[in-house]
Amino acid sequence: MSEQDAARRGMFGAKTTGDTSGYGGLVVRAPVAASSPRPFGGYFDDIADHLERSGFGDAIERTVVDRGELTFFVKRDRLKEVAAILRDSPELRFELLSGVSGVHYPQEEGRELHAVYHLLSMTHNRRVRLEVAVPDADPHVPSVVEVYPTADWHERETWDFFGIIFDGHPALTRIEMPDDWVGHPQRKDYPLGGIPVEYRGAEVPPPDERRSYS
Repeated sequence: MSEQDAARRGMFGAKTTGDTSGYGGLVVRAPVAASSPRPFGGYFDDIADHLERSGFGDAIERTVVDRGELTFFVKRDRLKEVAAILRDSPELRFELLSGVSGVHYPQEEGRELHAVYHLLSMTHNRRVRLEVAVPDADPHVPSVVEVYPTADWHERETWDFFGIIFDGHPALTRIEMPDDWVGHPQRKDYPLGGIPVEYRGAEVPPPDERRSYS
């Protein structure tokens, strides 16, 4: 498959001039599938070497360097261990977890849901990303709140929008949607819809009734 074939162009699936979003010229590259070859470059090799020397080489499924960013794909049962050594090792000192986000790849059979952790070393001015992939049928990932307390609300939001269950979280409840909301609205299989909204006498219809790209 060529790089051009692997790229997604435009927005909302529009393939003709019917795309009125203003993003018709957007080109989104396909996710990188394979591990990046060594050397990674810069401090990326230092982090990878330290994890291997510390006995965590088998915890990493693959390592991807893309667009100047480093991502370790971690086995879910080793996530907390890897996060702890990244935080505690003097050579690494990733003291801050700045966010947890979810991604839904329905085409990746057995790995549909991804939890992504963004780490920052303020001591060494470095960044790294951890990513865990789990099946939609078993969407459980260990919570890292014990390692990084800042993960608390971020894991709640990822559960709320994607349905990833963070085992061991102190209070895994919805944080954006109402408690009785059905489903997880940032999944790609979530139906496009909504509720009519009345605004100064005018009623705004649900999103799926506003514009059609068929």
